[in-house]
Amino acid sequence: MSDYMVRATAAEEHIRAFAATTREMAEEGRRVHNLSPVAAAALGRALTAGGMMGAMMKGEKDVLTITFDGDGPIGGITVTARSDGDVKGYVKNPDVMLPPSPQGKLDVGGAVGHGTLRVIRDIGLKDPYIGEVEIQTGEIADDLTYYFASSEQTPSVVGLGVLMNHDNTVREAGGFIIQLMPDAPPECIDRLEAKMKGIKSVTDLLKNGGTPESILQEILGDQEPVIHEKMPVRFCCDCSRERVTKALIAIGKKELDSMIADGKEVTLSCGFCEKKYSFSIDELKEIEKAASLKK
Repeated sequence: MSDYMVRATAAEEHIRAFAATTREMAEEGRRVHNLSPVAAAALGRALTAGGMMGAMMKGEKDVLTITFDGDGPIGGITVTARSDGDVKGYVKNPDVMLPPSPQGKLDVGGAVGHGTLRVIRDIGLKDPYIGEVEIQTGEIADDLTYYFASSEQTPSVVGLGVLMNHDNTVREAGGFIIQLMPDAPPECIDRLEAKMKGIKSVTDLLKNGGTPESILQEILGDQEPVIHEKMPVRFCCDCSRERVTKALIAIGKKELDSMIADGKEVTLSCGFCEKKYSFSIDELKEIEKAASLKK
């Protein structure tokens, strides 16, 4: 079954919720970047969160970017998502290896470390919205829970999980975001808190054919969840030769002149999907002309 997410409400719309299964998306991210197990788990969680948070935006051209800029050996995580479920991302150090955490799990928190979590929403205004908080644990879900409460003043529960096979492929991946609306009554909050105490992990919810619908039923079944939308999610990079050309123009005439003086073809790789774009000396000269005119 292909990856997808659902958007729902519960408790007479005092709760809004998102849930997703993302095994294929997490596996594609692992494959594209040739990630170590802990890096695959970290990026898979961040991609899953990005897909659901991207769906919170409305405009077709709206773009969400999540960055974990920590001091851990993974070096940082960047994920970009659109409102249609297309997500892309990368980690700075795809080869990071760490011993298991004290709980015997992949040590994503140790890989990320401490630093800054930023969420950037570009919805077509003059300036994008930027929310920034300190990384609390590096466990992705915990930090996004803290971000929603601290930066957006929206009490939320974020759950994310990636389970790896012994051959370093992704076995299960998915997650949920449950948010309380400002007028949520105390009994609604109490029910949610009681239910969350019995949830061990997202991967437990995904085993044996778990779906986004079954995840929300498990968490919100006593509060009458209503599914409003179902949409696909996928790892998809929208890079193109045209975009890379614009990036070369943006670096300026001086840098382009230096490339041309080297007398060698230049090959650039997209950080999100590793696709390579090569430019001959003649092509660089044309780009240099464009950069000169722009100046």
